[in-house]
Amino acid sequence: MTTDRSNPARPRHRGLCCSGRWLDLSTPVVMGVINVTPDSFSDGGQFAAQKNSFSVSIDKVLRQAESMVAAGAALLDVGGESTRPGARLVSEQEELDRVIPVVEAIAGEMDVIISIDTSTPSVITAGAAAGAGMVNDVRALQRDGALSAAATSRMAVCLMHMQGQPSNMQDQPRYQNVLDEVDDFLRRRVISAEAAGIDRSRLCIDPGFGFGKSDQHNYHLLAHLSYFLQQHKLPVLVGMSRKSMI
Repeated sequence: MTTDRSNPARPRHRGLCCSGRWLDLSTPVVMGVINVTPDSFSDGGQFAAQKNSFSVSIDKVLRQAESMVAAGAALLDVGGESTRPGARLVSEQEELDRVIPVVEAIAGEMDVIISIDTSTPSVITAGAAAGAGMVNDVRALQRDGALSAAATSRMAVCLMHMQGQPSNMQDQPRYQNVLDEVDDFLRRRVISAEAAGIDRSRLCIDPGFGFGKSDQHNYHLLAHLSYFLQQHKLPVLVGMSRKSMI
């Protein structure tokens, strides 16, 4: 990863403008994921301060963040609400309490772009103030106030496709044509984001592997991944780790 602070609005290479920092995407980069939740399907509860209770241990988070960056992660994604199949919603305050201290700690200790995995407008705003450079939203900024919060934040934005909600998204997902339907949804969300004032240099898209898709849907999207690059001319985020399809 390289970051160019001189003129992020006019990149020499393809990339993403993250709160004034340029994430160079002329070659693929790796995102490290830090879930500060008790119930995420991969690392839920890993960063608990005490056994049998959930409050975040900042020291544990920082050690994991340092390990990920040393292993080659170009940016770190911090999430305070599990989006695994069947996950429960958390309160706005609970999400703030989990995410913001972690973002502040990583931003204070490390020179790495931080992404926040959230759909909540107040978390978007507070995350930007705490030092995050990107918002990664599984609901593609569809919650009331999310578009305006992201637009004023200067953060990069990842718009993801999900059929349904985490609580029901894997209940027999169906499509007439999964490629066309995912593409159409992302196209409409990009238009909405630009209309809200989010420049294309701040946008990337995610087909949403495992979010309201069967394994067959996932494989079909993966086989046509280049289609999204060609159609949208935007960076594509691919979340494949620990998915049932692999």
